[in-house]
Amino acid sequence: MQLIFCSFILKKMILKFFVHYGIHFIVPLFIAILFFRNKWKIVYLIFLATMLVDLDHLLATPIFEPNRCSINFHPLHTYYAIAIYFVLFFFKKTRVVAIGLLIHMLADYTDCYL
Repeated sequence: MQLIFCSFILKKMILKFFVHYGIHFIVPLFIAILFFRNKWKIVYLIFLATMLVDLDHLLATPIFEPNRCSINFHPLHTYYAIAIYFVLFFFKKTRVVAIGLLIHMLADYTDCYL
């Protein structure tokens, strides 16, 4: 029975890892290639740069807690911040950054439920 439970936990951790980091790295790549074909490399780099939003994790104690839901816990992961990222989407000059931030929030949101 204990072996079955450990196997279940391990499978859940593996699923969580691939879903989370797939959304962080693969989804932005596809979006960059599909919607920004002429400048997909720079757009993808901007998407990756939006991961700097995780610097707000340095304000938490402990800095990393594998079972903590980042959404509405860290300052740049609050619902207010997400609302601002959503508004930024509607302005052409901030659209790429907003998309990157919203994808990041989606990736972190999956951690709350997987």
